[in-house]
Amino acid sequence: MSSESRRLSGILLVILPTFILGGVSILTLLINDPRYVQNQLRQDLWRAGHAHAGVLLILSLVVLRYVDEANLSKTSKAIVRHAIPLSAILFPVAFFLSVLTPDATSPNGFIYLAYIGAFALATGLILLGVGLLKR
Repeated sequence: MSSESRRLSGILLVILPTFILGGVSILTLLINDPRYVQNQLRQDLWRAGHAHAGVLLILSLVVLRYVDEANLSKTSKAIVRHAIPLSAILFPVAFFLSVLTPDATSPNGFIYLAYIGAFALATGLILLGVGLLKR
């Protein structure tokens, strides 16, 4: 594993416990905040944000095991290394901040960050896939 991938893996592993805190926060809201329980949209988007964050962070770690094996330029490898963790940030931010207030009835403009996250995720995965197929 390259030093770049190893360093990013370490950073991601240090960040991973924050998702535990996020899960505990959502559980606390479910138990103690009646306004959270009454807003199904907010519950759904926050649950989706938490789930996407965790899954995409784990995917980021898996990808780092493959990126150094891919037949890609140094720049393309850097894009792959960072695009998927970026999506792990953009999706949750989109979901959480789009219904930040307890009385939100529809998502606000932050929801569009999910599209940027989807683009980053697809870009990273396609580049990696092509690089691995070329090898």
